[in-house]
Amino acid sequence: MEKIGKYELLREIGHGATSTVYLGIDPFTQREVAIKVAFPGILRDPKRGQLYKHLFLNEAALVGKLLHPHIVQTYDAVVEEQLCYIVMEYVTGGTLEKHSTPDKLLPIERVVEIIFKCTRALDFAVQSDIIHRDIKPANILLVGSNPKAGDIKISDFGAAIIGSPDRTLVLGVGSPAYMSPQQVKELNLDHRTDIYSLGVVMYQLLTGHLPFQGRNSYDMIYQIINSEPRKPSFWRSDIPPSLDTIVLRAMNKKLNKRYRNWREFGSDLAKAFSDRRSTLPANKITDFEKFDTLRSFPFFKDFSDAEIWEVVRISEWGGKPAGVTIIHDGQVGDSFYFLVAGELKVLKNGSMLDILTPGECFGEMAVIGKSSSKRGADIVTLTDTRLVKIAETDFKTTSEVCRMHFYQAFLSVLSERLSAVNTRLVTF
Repeated sequence: MEKIGKYELLREIGHGATSTVYLGIDPFTQREVAIKVAFPGILRDPKRGQLYKHLFLNEAALVGKLLHPHIVQTYDAVVEEQLCYIVMEYVTGGTLEKHSTPDKLLPIERVVEIIFKCTRALDFAVQSDIIHRDIKPANILLVGSNPKAGDIKISDFGAAIIGSPDRTLVLGVGSPAYMSPQQVKELNLDHRTDIYSLGVVMYQLLTGHLPFQGRNSYDMIYQIINSEPRKPSFWRSDIPPSLDTIVLRAMNKKLNKRYRNWREFGSDLAKAFSDRRSTLPANKITDFEKFDTLRSFPFFKDFSDAEIWEVVRISEWGGKPAGVTIIHDGQVGDSFYFLVAGELKVLKNGSMLDILTPGECFGEMAVIGKSSSKRGADIVTLTDTRLVKIAETDFKTTSEVCRMHFYQAFLSVLSERLSAVNTRLVTF
């Protein structure tokens, strides 16, 4: 079997103008990896060789960094005079390029979910002082075989600005169709250039068309600088006005009218669909809506975005009508819950102890109590409700940091409940 370094090469899975990507095996971890190998001739090119080597060095600098559920992880790198390769997480579903034409568009809700996840991943990158600079459908990967569901991962940080632009900026890289006016003018850049590029990606995923389509790169660059795009709904009548507004704000030529940061962008995406959450069946709620709901709960205020995505992954969302007992007093518990919508009553021997409202958790003693912990009260729905259920077995699959934040939040909840009980006793 052919090898490069310690890695066994299984087969070619892609190639571009400067490199070939292979599916490989790490013999130590026995995991599949993607290995991007630069063409040897490219490195010796007298005009562009140093540029290509710089792009590989950029990716090599990210080994062990940018650990986020929606960013492709870089495991290893070798950058030498005659050999450059990057070892990355292998993602199975292909890129979004195949869903960028009018005949293969994804549902609108799925597009919004994908873009929302990108905003969170790129916000995480900004916190590490990294600007991607080459956001396009070909650099956004689908996880799994079903493009209408599942996660995405952003790849290819070769063109990224890492740290000070004065130290790392390389001109002449990127894809003109997705470049911001500031990028095509070769001005100083910040994260808002990626906001513009993601706006272009959203436009294309919604409509199957690029906002600007020139006869050549020079024509396209002229339009990017001087022309205004049609609204996405021009191409597709079922696109709501709120998404027209979001896309065009992200793509605004003027920096002071573009989204100031990724959280503003993501917040508007979440608001665009917030009105429908209470009426949609639980199995129709997208991951980004689940994320946004959990992020709004005080319980999760100390959780990182990556940890909340873990919670989304392990949680089961459902609804119950009024008058249903969710937890039975005395039964052994194997899960805990969060109330998303509606009201619940807490009963002990038929007497009501408390009313639970959205954002509150219950049943947590199944996790923080002794094994085979029994429920201490009945929990009954007062109204139609929406619930998040997390099984103890799934909870144990989360990262140690995520579980630590759960335990800290549980202790805070228990402390507040004890304080409330003491207040009632004193009042009584």
